[in-house]
Amino acid sequence: MGRLKFIDLSVPIEAVPSEFVLPEIVHEDHRKGAEVMKLVFGARDSDLPEGLGWANDTIKLQTHTGTHLDAPWHYFPTSEGKKSKTIDEIPLEWCFSDGVVLDMRHKPNGSVITVEDIKNALKRINYEIKPLDIVLIMTGVDKYWGTPEYLNRGCGMGRESTIWLCDKGVKVMGIDSWGFDAPFVSIRERFERTRDGSVIWEAHFAGRDREYCHIEKLANLDKIPRPFGFKVACFPIKITGASAGWCRPVAIVEE
Repeated sequence: MGRLKFIDLSVPIEAVPSEFVLPEIVHEDHRKGAEVMKLVFGARDSDLPEGLGWANDTIKLQTHTGTHLDAPWHYFPTSEGKKSKTIDEIPLEWCFSDGVVLDMRHKPNGSVITVEDIKNALKRINYEIKPLDIVLIMTGVDKYWGTPEYLNRGCGMGRESTIWLCDKGVKVMGIDSWGFDAPFVSIRERFERTRDGSVIWEAHFAGRDREYCHIEKLANLDKIPRPFGFKVACFPIKITGASAGWCRPVAIVEE
């Protein structure tokens, strides 16, 4: 085996306008930590190195803050006719497999990725999807991370394209934008124009009929040196009964 290169595919957890709901993050420095340690151990400043203690952090956030893996429970109470899996029930085998990047940067803002789009992207890279592949959709929207524009830019997966990948045996997909579907502002415009409820959250609701997970808020897909021939690790934090779990996806490339 050659030398392995690890590519971080995540955005940080931080209070920036790219988040729909801002996390609350409080950092406690070493001086504050010393005050706590003196109480815990009955110590004085002179008993601690330079009078300093531990640093600590308190965070209040949603499970969908930052880069995260959505569980089927997020989409609907049932999937394929049985109770949907929560994030702590996701098989770990789903979260470490061969990766493939599909470039959708040419798609207009607000558009829906179709089955034909997926097939064309695969044809361009001469690749055939196999079971348990982790499919990463590159929209380029990660370049707007940290700005309000991030929320309403990019394209998103559709119901048919999601089901098509599921029927190929894919269990985990991901996208480098705020959500797996098209931006909410685009979905709303489409619904107001058509009054067709099937356009609302269609890729997520596909999870009612096909059991799968997807990663939202990926980053750096353009830094993966080839569209396939690499591994992806995306293990979620284990939160009992939760609809999602934070994760730090990594592309592992053998050089």
